[in-house]
Amino acid sequence: MADTDTQTTVIAADTHIRGEMSFDRTAKLLGKFEGKVTAKGELQVAEGAVCKAEVEAGRVTLDGAIDGNVTAQDRIQLNSKASINGDIKAAKLVVAEGASLYGHCAVGPDAAKAASPQQQPQIKTIPQQPKQPESTKQ
Repeated sequence: MADTDTQTTVIAADTHIRGEMSFDRTAKLLGKFEGKVTAKGELQVAEGAVCKAEVEAGRVTLDGAIDGNVTAQDRIQLNSKASINGDIKAAKLVVAEGASLYGHCAVGPDAAKAASPQQQPQIKTIPQQPKQPESTKQ
């Protein structure tokens, strides 16, 4: 029987998928994906692979390219051939020499937590009372 904790879903190099992808463990992208990725586990984007998506995952390991914002609850690892065109938020960030990032970066224990919708600041608008007309002087 296979050990389900170490299983990896592989999206082959000749595959192009559009839509939403979600998974609990690990997925390795060798081909192309466009859409949205939501994962509890790790997204691995291989060298030559392209991910045009908003990504929310536990961990992201990148050797290929991501075009979109990336949020990782644990860490984002950019290896030497990695490229991100978008904003990133993660508790930890590892960047190898040669990797490129075009976007804003928020890193620290609270960075990824701040990205979750339930913890976004709530803004309340209070309507102003109309001004009373000033009495005219005679």
